[in-house]
Amino acid sequence: MRDIFSFNVLAGVLQTMLSLATPFLFAAVGETFSQLSGVVNLGVDGIMLLSAFFAFYTVLLTGNIWLGLLVAIIVGLLMGLLMSVVSVTFKAQQGISGIGLQILGLGLSSLLFKVLVGTVRTVSGFRRMRIPLLADIPFLGPILFNNTVLVYAAFLLVPVSWFILERTTLGLKIKAVGQNPSAADSVGISVNGIRYLSVCIGSALAGVAGASISISISNLFQDNITAGQGFIAVALVYFGGWSPIGVMGGALLFSFATSAQIWLQVLGVDIPASLAVMIPYILTIVVLTVSVNRGKQPAALNKQFFRGEN
Repeated sequence: MRDIFSFNVLAGVLQTMLSLATPFLFAAVGETFSQLSGVVNLGVDGIMLLSAFFAFYTVLLTGNIWLGLLVAIIVGLLMGLLMSVVSVTFKAQQGISGIGLQILGLGLSSLLFKVLVGTVRTVSGFRRMRIPLLADIPFLGPILFNNTVLVYAAFLLVPVSWFILERTTLGLKIKAVGQNPSAADSVGISVNGIRYLSVCIGSALAGVAGASISISISNLFQDNITAGQGFIAVALVYFGGWSPIGVMGGALLFSFATSAQIWLQVLGVDIPASLAVMIPYILTIVVLTVSVNRGKQPAALNKQFFRGEN
């Protein structure tokens, strides 16, 4: 029992946490762009599933992990374009459009997996990349600086996204469209263009999130491999107050809870497995219930824009 509180176990929990946070960061930061422009994309999980499959299948056929990542990004972009056409151009209800995208991704990824692969197979995915000198720092070095390139990229994405949203003209336009699309339109900003761009950025990052699961964390694909992580990513946007930094805090909290329950089972702690698996989700619901600040929500979130209307 004392092993649970050892430095080795703590180090293992923290490193697993960083790995598990990677898909959440890519997907949730991407969804932040989409929601700040006024579009809620509930199809994130479907995008992740389809991208995860194509990334895995590309690596299975070619052995090229970078090509697999590129294919996942392209799949994410195409799914984002589909979402944009339906919800922005045709102005369908965003929630229904997103759920439709989710069902499409879930069903198509399962069908393609059964037809093209048939059984669970593994691939050689991204390997850990040790950063010299920094990885030698006692305790924290091996945790922070001995990870895959996608882990580094996910955490680098947070300050880059914050800078884009808070310090650039593009970020100002995205926020303007999400707050008051009529006012943005009156000064020459293309509301539909910005929303298309934001949704596609978010969907491309969701594609990377899917690839991080199938060719970096698990190195395999199976039906519904995301297990609803896309929906958690959407929830993390609300938890994080539509800020990449806040999203990172939520992703780390959820991933820590998930990592802890995995290690509890590995160490054979006498706790029902089903209860352990539920812990991260219960924590997410509780935190969301008490922490969401609706005052930060974009005013035009989930609202269609009709030119000429106030």
